[in-house]
Amino acid sequence: MRIVSIAISKRKGTRKIAVEEAYLLQDYGLEGDAHAGPWHRQVSFLAAESIEKARKQGLDVTFGNFAENIATSGIDWPKVPVGTLVKLGDSALVEITQIGKECHNKCAIYYLAGDCIMPREGVFARVLKGGKIRFGDIVRIIWKP
Repeated sequence: MRIVSIAISKRKGTRKIAVEEAYLLQDYGLEGDAHAGPWHRQVSFLAAESIEKARKQGLDVTFGNFAENIATSGIDWPKVPVGTLVKLGDSALVEITQIGKECHNKCAIYYLAGDCIMPREGVFARVLKGGKIRFGDIVRIIWKP
């Protein structure tokens, strides 16, 4: 299980831009990301396999297009229970707080990509311990409720 993409955006509702590394800040989220802040959805995750499935269905998408912060390989995120602790890289630790989300309106992502899988397959977390994360870092499930 690895990080295959890290992405941030300055504004909500837009595609995120991939970066090689970033800092997760405790009780905040990814430094420089519009979705970071003192709430329960500080950082978002999506499986690379979900993005690939969307591509196979004809969507012209890549990492960051669904406004996910971190894309991973080898984890079926919707099956990871709320409360699970996940270690990212050498030091960062997050707690899964929400699976999926309600979309009240179709956002810019939906109109740009033709669909948005985050409401169905995205997972959100709060940062318990900050740290630098990098493309290729190992992801470990530390504890499940």
